[in-house]
Amino acid sequence: MLDKTSTADIGGAGRAQQAPRRGLNLKYAAGIVAVHLVALLAFVPWFFSWTGVVLALLGLYVFGTLGINIGYHRLLTHRGLSCPRWLEHALACLGVCCVQDSPLVWVAQHRRHHQYADKACDPHSPLASFLWAHIGWLMVASNDSQPSDIVQRYAPDLQRDQFYAWLAAADKWALIAFGSWAVFYAAGFAAIVADGGSTAEANQFGWSLLIWGAAMRTVLVWHITWSVNSVTHLWGYRSFATPDNSRNNLWVSIVSNGEGWHNNHHADPQAAQHGVGWREPDMAWLTITVLRHLGLVHEVVLSRRGLTLRRREFGA
Repeated sequence: MLDKTSTADIGGAGRAQQAPRRGLNLKYAAGIVAVHLVALLAFVPWFFSWTGVVLALLGLYVFGTLGINIGYHRLLTHRGLSCPRWLEHALACLGVCCVQDSPLVWVAQHRRHHQYADKACDPHSPLASFLWAHIGWLMVASNDSQPSDIVQRYAPDLQRDQFYAWLAAADKWALIAFGSWAVFYAAGFAAIVADGGSTAEANQFGWSLLIWGAAMRTVLVWHITWSVNSVTHLWGYRSFATPDNSRNNLWVSIVSNGEGWHNNHHADPQAAQHGVGWREPDMAWLTITVLRHLGLVHEVVLSRRGLTLRRREFGA
């Protein structure tokens, strides 16, 4: 059953708030800097392998598109589609591996963004600056954005799910995310050993998969996701007169597999389809269409255009 809670209603109407007190978010800031430093090892020749590069590119789709775009965003945040619980949790785990916090926190922050888009309480509006919208808001903690308070207010529906609550408790999501990095190393090491290679060769190949397939891929997915927050609220064209500054941006859409059609999305947040027609390609939507034909997703919320009402399409 699709959750009927509207993301526009969660948290109530915009409440007057005092200017928040801000300080360094050490957990996020240290993590972001550390992962970027690890990813920079990709430019050291010893850590290179073509297999690692291929895994990084595939990971942009597997973890970025399936995990963040479809799982965290279109499914969990906006409930633009429904699927069996096992598939929902699997997509959420792929999103977890992108190291963008637990589903509870990510969803709550994004719902808050839609409620206050490009207003003072928007978590990442570029009205402050491009750098703030892109990465700065993650580096700063404020007394009005404590994770527990944000989740309770904006994601009570997800908080009732024991799996998501378990992921958020004591940051267990981070254990899964960085545990997946170890899997990349172990798989590479084991593959070379099984093929008769030396321990040194196995170690080098394992590290190449971790650096490229995990760390570099994570950084790329980060900046692609953050570009939706920053670039698509500054540059692009507007198809709909939304009350915010959201834009449709072709280049962000290409690298994000459809998330860059941000003005379309803000005009109809629950719609699972962001791009309209062949001029606005949306790989995430095509993936949802394939899953629907396979009977794995249903209750897909279709886009509305103009004043036409959105309708639901029920699959098997």
